[in-house]
Amino acid sequence: MESLGAFLKSRRDRVTPAEIGLRTFGTARRVPGLRREELAQLAGVSAGYYTRLEQGQAETASKQVLDALARVLQLDPIETVHLHNLARQPANPRLSRPPHEKPHPRVLALLESLGDATPAVVLGRRGDVLAWNRAGHALMAEHIAFDAPQEPTHRPSIPRMFFLDPLSRDLHRNWDELARIHVAYLRLTAGRFPTDARLAELIGELTMRSDEFAMMWTIGEVADCTVGTMHLQHPTVGAASVDYQVWLQPDSPDHRLEIYTPNDPSSADALRILAHQSRRDTGPISGAGSVR
Repeated sequence: MESLGAFLKSRRDRVTPAEIGLRTFGTARRVPGLRREELAQLAGVSAGYYTRLEQGQAETASKQVLDALARVLQLDPIETVHLHNLARQPANPRLSRPPHEKPHPRVLALLESLGDATPAVVLGRRGDVLAWNRAGHALMAEHIAFDAPQEPTHRPSIPRMFFLDPLSRDLHRNWDELARIHVAYLRLTAGRFPTDARLAELIGELTMRSDEFAMMWTIGEVADCTVGTMHLQHPTVGAASVDYQVWLQPDSPDHRLEIYTPNDPSSADALRILAHQSRRDTGPISGAGSVR
């Protein structure tokens, strides 16, 4: 999905000699950023060794070498994690289809304890909805069947909804910002799971079917997705602004419990209306049946 060499080159192209205090004496340059030889010298490795890293011909680089490259390339902490993930990949990883994900019973118990006053969603490693409470469903995807997460092969996919579902796109007033975050997080996930065939298929599908996803993927941003703000234009309650925060799950570290809280009184009122409406529908948390 992405190689160590491709990532290094993309970041090398972004760093200008002036940014790191490298004097060029006004000479013409044929590359937009650092030359391989310059990066290698600043990182304390030979030019030949660094060239082999970019070409995928060198053995796994040491932590010290990777940290030195990250320092010169001015990578942030998440990009540095991604660099180390890519360096641990085999040269030609063979894709395999992992089993369908199951939310852990303790995660479902926590979701149940939130009730329907606080919207919440349990997400898998690829952004599939593994479970949600009624308020989370009403807030994020009331046009999708509530029990959809119970069928592993047809679970709602947040990335697909963002880029391929017009109703989901219309829901988010800050769609551009959130879409970039989703793409950047998918890239981070791809570095962690380079052999996940389902993840590769998802990225390939979105690249083929969405020009905007393809453009954002080409940019190459890498980011975690832990907190942020969603400005919504909800079809039922109108404008609302909510913060999301992600709770990682020790029992299933690939899964995330995403909780939504209002940013202002009118948004709090909107969530209360959704919660009230959701209470009309009774039944277990959607997704609970998948752990049986």
